[in-house]
Amino acid sequence: MTTYTIDATGKKLGRVAAQAATLLRGKNSAQYTPHLAPQVTVKIENAAKLSLTEAKKTETVYKRFSGYQGTKLKIENLAHLAARKGYREGLRYAIRGMLPNNKLRPQLLKRVTITD
Repeated sequence: MTTYTIDATGKKLGRVAAQAATLLRGKNSAQYTPHLAPQVTVKIENAAKLSLTEAKKTETVYKRFSGYQGTKLKIENLAHLAARKGYREGLRYAIRGMLPNNKLRPQLLKRVTITD
C-alpha cells in the first residue's frame, strides 16, 4: 500500500483537497481504473495551518439534516465547525465533495488521515 503525505501549511483548502482527491482516486498512476479503489493512503498534516481568509471562514456554509420529520436543517459556517471539530472536518467535507458519489466514496474516505 502506497502512502502519500501532504503538508497543508500555508496552502489553500481547495488545493489540498483537490490534491488529496486525485491521489485517492489513483489518477496519478498509470494503472488507473475508475471502478476500483487503489491501494493508497493519504496523510494530511498541519490542517490547522491552512491559509484561510476571513470570508472563507464566515461565508462557507455546511448543512446537515437528521432525516426526521419536523426537525430543522442545521447550518453552520467554517469557523463554528472548526471550533467544534477542528479544521480537519472542513477539509474532510471538501475532499468528500471532490470524490464521485458512488460505492467507492466511503472506501476512499477511510483511507484519509487528517491531523491538526
